[in-house]
Amino acid sequence: MTITGIISAVVVGLIVGALGRLVVPGRQRIPLWLTLVIGIVAALLGTTIARLAGVDTDGFSIVELIAQIALAALGVAVVVATSSRRAGVR
Repeated sequence: MTITGIISAVVVGLIVGALGRLVVPGRQRIPLWLTLVIGIVAALLGTTIARLAGVDTDGFSIVELIAQIALAALGVAVVVATSSRRAGVR
């Protein structure tokens, strides 16, 4: 992965994190920076999974974007669920 690939993954990750947060129902009581980190990780993982599945990730790919958003939503949901249990919030 090149430097431009990493920079674009960070930018896409910021957007994907926000979209992933919107997909998860209810109020999320996690900081914005954590949502953005989840989005960046989801963008990198989504691209990797799409490449392993044989999807061309050189340009825009709807399959890659859906994978990234799904992973971000899953990440946000897991963090919200675990932080709610630790804090004693119902």
